[in-house]
Amino acid sequence: MPLLGAALLVSLGRRLPRRAAEPLALAVAAVPAVLAGLLLAGSRAGAPLTAWVGGWTPVRGHSVGIVLRGDHAGLGLTALVSLLVVAVLVYSWRYFAEPPGRHAGAFPALVLLFQAGMCGFAITGDLFNAFVFFELMSVVAYALTGYRVEEARAVQGAFTFGVVNSLGAYATLTGIVLLYARTGELGMRAVGAALDRQGRPDGLVLASFVLVLTGFLVKAAAVPFHFWLPDAHAVAPTPVCMLLSGVMVELGAYGVWRVYWTVFGGPGGVPHDDARRALVTLGVLSALVGAVMCWQQRHVKRLLAFSTVSHTGVFLIGLGILTPASGTGVALYVVGHAGAKAALFACSGILLDRYGSVDERELHGKGRDVPVVAGLFTAGGLALAGLPPFGTALGKALTEEAAGPWLTAVLVAASAVTGGAVLRVAARVFGGWGAPPTGGEPYETSGEDEEPESATVLARVPATMGAVPAALLLGSLLAGALPVAARAAGSAVERAQPHTGGAGAAGWAPPGMLLGLLSAGLAAGLALYAVYGLRGRTPVRDATTALRRLHSGHVGDYVTWMLVGMALLAALALPGVVRGS
Repeated sequence: MPLLGAALLVSLGRRLPRRAAEPLALAVAAVPAVLAGLLLAGSRAGAPLTAWVGGWTPVRGHSVGIVLRGDHAGLGLTALVSLLVVAVLVYSWRYFAEPPGRHAGAFPALVLLFQAGMCGFAITGDLFNAFVFFELMSVVAYALTGYRVEEARAVQGAFTFGVVNSLGAYATLTGIVLLYARTGELGMRAVGAALDRQGRPDGLVLASFVLVLTGFLVKAAAVPFHFWLPDAHAVAPTPVCMLLSGVMVELGAYGVWRVYWTVFGGPGGVPHDDARRALVTLGVLSALVGAVMCWQQRHVKRLLAFSTVSHTGVFLIGLGILTPASGTGVALYVVGHAGAKAALFACSGILLDRYGSVDERELHGKGRDVPVVAGLFTAGGLALAGLPPFGTALGKALTEEAAGPWLTAVLVAASAVTGGAVLRVAARVFGGWGAPPTGGEPYETSGEDEEPESATVLARVPATMGAVPAALLLGSLLAGALPVAARAAGSAVERAQPHTGGAGAAGWAPPGMLLGLLSAGLAAGLALYAVYGLRGRTPVRDATTALRRLHSGHVGDYVTWMLVGMALLAALALPGVVRGS
């Protein structure tokens, strides 16, 4: 449906007025959400729906046909993607300023193509078409990031995004080629079964594991594959940022989870201990580096982008623990994070279109005249901080139950610092708290003198722009408050992790609630200290100078760090191959 809708919008071109193009795109985008919901409601427990595109079914157990599998995890993610696309189209209704000469259907057509790639990636059952949908999603994301092509910064951000993610995709394709050469199969389950018949991992399995996961980790913006993300978010239109951080990054983490458990999670793949070490190590790096960099930002969109890097670390820690409980926690965290992060970007877009800036210092006190946006932005910060009963809080709590004390401390710290950074912005921008800014040292990316994305500076906030973040935050809240959401996530994860056994825990417990209150309290304390206790340069900022300089904006540097990440991933997974041989 999204592919057909995009083709229709493009074919009609400039003959289709904007008042017709936007409702058409919105109606088309809603169809996959409805269909995914109906399939979820009607599917039998433990029986994924399977479709062979074009009728190319297996012959004597072998096939290279295109298989789509609608299990609860894939269908649930398809519904989440489609709902967020609907929210983005509503948010950009009648306000998004099109560049001169571009027809009204260009932006919604690209969004529908993006939706098609994301939905296809969520439900594909074979590796090659995972790559195909992955590339469709990526190419459209580059175009959306550089949508305001008349601006040099947008082109630069899209170029960096395109180069790094394309190299990651080529790595994934190379890994798929190695697996096909070894097994003669492309279906994920068939490849996994063939590796299991081999009985033990070897160098080719390790190489394919590293290569396939590289593309997904780049898309998920895990450290040190993450450098493209802040640059892209700083220049991409606000609705695009809502999609990039709301669902595309989560799809990268989903790809890691799906491919590991379906292909590499058996006896012929990468042993659990080695996969756990690799994913948890990258997760801890991402959570801490992302949190530190998030705290340093005054460009609101870059601040939110680095918080996404930190929360990718939370995803990887939960996935790396390799238990149903932690997997259930990540599933709930993904839903809660999608709503909260998209809502925060929506609020930052309102600031940009009303005041022509996303700079924390320049906006000091200006947000007092939009109290509803202030409340929404603050609620989003509390959701990132892990305040119960948001879905982020329940997801974090379930992950902490399986994580142990040291990893729990990392999860609490990441939530507190990223949530505190958002609350600090809320206090200064919407409350005018703290001393007014007085000059200061040059900053790498400040967010001053940005161009509004609307046709004119907004004198008032349109109802659609205010309703969307409110609805997204409500969804994030319901993901943690409704027991049915936790039960559905636990059931989906249990069926998709066949080598672990047992049922994933799914519900609130006193320790999880207390840790959620602790991280939210720490976030509020950090925000207050930043507003009233810090003056000028700080030891933390001085200590992170080298880290900030690594984010140079030079694509060659970012490619180098991607190669470092591949080497690190291989080194962490290597012991299992040595033992197997």
